[in-house]
Amino acid sequence: MLKTPVGLVTVGLTVAILLAASLLIVTGTRGEDRPAAVRVLPRAVK
Repeated sequence: MLKTPVGLVTVGLTVAILLAASLLIVTGTRGEDRPAAVRVLPRAVK
């Protein structure tokens, strides 16, 4: 494993970028699902 400061910073930034990207994907898909569910509920209530 990389023990140099450059290697540690590179690994840290890579992990941070992947984590941020995955969180953006998760929150983006949740936002797309909500309006569809809201549109269905008023029709079911009527």
